[in-house]
Amino acid sequence: QCPWGAPNTTSISCSLADVMSEQLAKELQLEEENAAFPEVVAVAEGPFITGENVDTSSDLMLAQMLQMEFDREYDAQLRREEKKINGDSKVSISFENYRKVHPYDSDSSEDEVDWQDTRHDPYRADKPTTTPRKGFIGKGKDITTKHDEVVCGRKNTARMENFAPEFHVGDGIGMDLKLSNQVFNALKQHAYSEERRSARLHEKKEHSTAEKAVDPKTRLLLYKMVNSGMLETITGCISTGKESVVFHAYGGKSATEDKVIPPECAIKVFKTTLNEFKNRDKYIKDDYRFKDRFSKLNPRKIIRMWAEKEMHNLTRMQNAGILCPQVVILKKHVLVMSFIGQDQVPAPKLKDVTLSSEDMKKAYYQVLNMMQQLYKECNLVHADLSEYNMLWHDGKVWLIDVSQSVEPTHPHGLEFLFRDCKNVSQFFQKAGVAEALNERELFNAVSGFNITADNEVDFQAEIEALEKMNEDHVQNHGKKLSVFSSDGDPPIYDE
Repeated sequence: QCPWGAPNTTSISCSLADVMSEQLAKELQLEEENAAFPEVVAVAEGPFITGENVDTSSDLMLAQMLQMEFDREYDAQLRREEKKINGDSKVSISFENYRKVHPYDSDSSEDEVDWQDTRHDPYRADKPTTTPRKGFIGKGKDITTKHDEVVCGRKNTARMENFAPEFHVGDGIGMDLKLSNQVFNALKQHAYSEERRSARLHEKKEHSTAEKAVDPKTRLLLYKMVNSGMLETITGCISTGKESVVFHAYGGKSATEDKVIPPECAIKVFKTTLNEFKNRDKYIKDDYRFKDRFSKLNPRKIIRMWAEKEMHNLTRMQNAGILCPQVVILKKHVLVMSFIGQDQVPAPKLKDVTLSSEDMKKAYYQVLNMMQQLYKECNLVHADLSEYNMLWHDGKVWLIDVSQSVEPTHPHGLEFLFRDCKNVSQFFQKAGVAEALNERELFNAVSGFNITADNEVDFQAEIEALEKMNEDHVQNHGKKLSVFSSDGDPPIYDE
């Protein structure tokens, strides 16, 4: 072989894995960069210098490394002096400004203090100073007991974290708050009171009906009515009041053949909250039909009695031929009745409807006749009769909301009747009915009495005298027999 001949170039075959290798790509990239940009040795100005990545043959590099080591020893001496001077003192000094090597340009070592440790972190809660078992620290005039105002203030501030999450105590980041015992105890008592109040409100919502909503027990009753087929579907709420919520529903099939369920029903759900019944117990506790049971029931069962009372009153009115909702069924405090209206639209109240003078006159005489029937045939007084509880449907007046209705023998029955007469008389007189009687004449026309009094005060005094006479008769003879004297009308008996 000739040494001056051309060398034989052998091509080395490589696999596809070597071509796709990431390490091979990096090596090729470094070769290209070294060829394009040759390495230039310059004075190191940037990051720290160590013996692992610097050529130690250069005197400049060795001098910089020695200087760095000297600076570290100097900083370590400063930290020892700082620790010796500070000791356990509350006030400390720092040699931070005299340090030679700063954390960002020095090696990280175990004895190095991070810069975050030398500054106060505002987002880290300061732990209160704990006192030893003996209850004090220090000696002489520098003694600090566990009752120190500053120590107790900081402890109280830290203890506020134990309050309920719903109780907002504010944001004290960056502030050295010191709460006195009086303020902390007041906040603590208020936090506990708010927690108990919140629990009571939650329990009240779970066990009581709310406006346009029902509690779980009532919802279960409604579901049972739908599942049994008695109601086809419940469409929604049509009316809300102080004592009840009324829903519209389509009637289904009855389990018995003798009872017919109307195509549209009104579900009256009496609210189980007791707030609205505080002033309404007088309508039921003095009613002879429920007087004996009233004293033996708890307040929540009285609300069921209130629904039962309306059912009995509606049944009496229906048997007498008075236009009123037809009772379908009563389940606890849920009363299902026939719907007065059409296609989910309830009949308007008498106060909301615009009638001609002829229709208004017709409505007045119909109301007068219904009041007389209610008093004489049903032996009832509506006790809340007004244009708000009378509906106008199919050209006639319908009576609703008779849960508070009582018998005339009630200790305040005649007072309720006079109030009804006053409301009816004022409404129709304002509506322009010339034939409308005043409240005293209407009272005599409905009750059959002939009370002659020149003014309203004397008229009410005679009514109270009649009620007193009847109450004395009941207490003396033990009979529920009315001693009201009327012109030719038979006496009124209770059931």
